[in-house]
Amino acid sequence: MIYKTIASGELEFGSSKSYEKVVKMYQHRIENYYKTDLFLNFEELFNEENYTLHIPRTITESSNKNWKNTISLLEYLAQFSLAGQVTLFMVENGTIINEKIIEPVCDKVAVQAFLKGRNLGKEKGKEKEALTAFDKAIAKYERHAYAYEKRGYIKLKLKDYEGAMTDFSKSININPNIPEPFVGKGKLQMVLKDYKMATFDFASASRNSIPLQPIYWQAKRMKAECHLKLKEHGEAIKELKAFCHRQFKQDNPNYKHIEWAWFNYGKALLEIGESESALEIFNKSMERNSNKEKEIKPDFFLYRGIARQKVGKTGFVKDWTEAAEKGSKRASKLLESVS
Repeated sequence: MIYKTIASGELEFGSSKSYEKVVKMYQHRIENYYKTDLFLNFEELFNEENYTLHIPRTITESSNKNWKNTISLLEYLAQFSLAGQVTLFMVENGTIINEKIIEPVCDKVAVQAFLKGRNLGKEKGKEKEALTAFDKAIAKYERHAYAYEKRGYIKLKLKDYEGAMTDFSKSININPNIPEPFVGKGKLQMVLKDYKMATFDFASASRNSIPLQPIYWQAKRMKAECHLKLKEHGEAIKELKAFCHRQFKQDNPNYKHIEWAWFNYGKALLEIGESESALEIFNKSMERNSNKEKEIKPDFFLYRGIARQKVGKTGFVKDWTEAAEKGSKRASKLLESVS
């Protein structure tokens, strides 16, 4: 069978000597192993100017054999790289049937220091050790965009905002085609309450990723949050509508934000006067929660009640009563106004 296939990313080899060695090994493996059974034209992807194998976002087709051969060749080449990452998807009718992230895993100091820092960064209380590891990776390979990005997150966590901004910006300057540093910079802008600048960073992150990647939807959700902070409800609605109509599996990091998105989608519609649409969204949200044990928050009943009242529907008093019983002071005042 033939499947839709998507690939993008870059492997960096660091020097002319390493680059020339990799190209020779690639040519040997093509002649002796793969021939033309690949879904990427590697001859067009090697970049002698910056010693990389650069794969711009490529949407093509491949068979299982093409897929396996291309993955095998990329994994082989990645052994000789200092930094980078290649992401690949095989898709059938919009469903991922194969995915792969390929990155350096060799024993070179820059690679091992980066992997150590990334692992330490996931452990609470290991931030300083993680910083030391990322410092080491960057010292060995100063164009390590992912090391700057990960170090930026650690500095953000430690509230070194100036250092975090510097690292995210360096990562972007080195490789403006990856989404991660834009998300990091956007998060930092939110901490600094510069929500307008953050929307540009999240938009860049979305452009540099695809809907099959969780980071694409993370960026859209956070962009929506910034628009809400800026009271740009129309812009927020565009992002929230897309997010709410996306199906996320429970292991997707965006899954836990679904209820937030549905509630704020309805609330934003209410803010621009589209009360009927808002009520429809609130009701759909309720239907989605009907079989869940998670308690519905009072603000949901508060705003659904407001939407019901605005469109002349009954049930708003019941909603406000529910909200008031859950602790909503505003709902209590609204009940007083109609009693």
